[in-house]
Amino acid sequence: MCETPRVMPIPLYQAKAEFFRTLGHPARIRILELLSAREMAVHELLDEIEIEPSNLSQQLAVLRRAGLVTQRRQGGEVLYAIGLEDVRDLLLAARRILLGLIEDRDRLKAELGGAVAPEPSIAGR
Repeated sequence: MCETPRVMPIPLYQAKAEFFRTLGHPARIRILELLSAREMAVHELLDEIEIEPSNLSQQLAVLRRAGLVTQRRQGGEVLYAIGLEDVRDLLLAARRILLGLIEDRDRLKAELGGAVAPEPSIAGR
């Protein structure tokens, strides 16, 4: 009797790590930011991102495979769009997190730049 191999489910934390690795390229983040505003053709993306056309194509393919970007043909152009509305929310959440981190650093910097207690002198010992 032949047993079928059992497929082990991927743990959620591992799936999340893979998802964040997909987002781990600046060009992919920029593409998603642009597509969050509206559908765009490749030539429009190239106008906004300093990237070689072949590299843009590779980054779009990664985002398509992950389901984060969709494409449709209109006339002679291929238009790209955000695949999931939650991607917009994720990008906005990342912006809020970064702003919070900057504010925390600014507060700490202000505290560090404030009055500092004088160092004890060696002569006073």
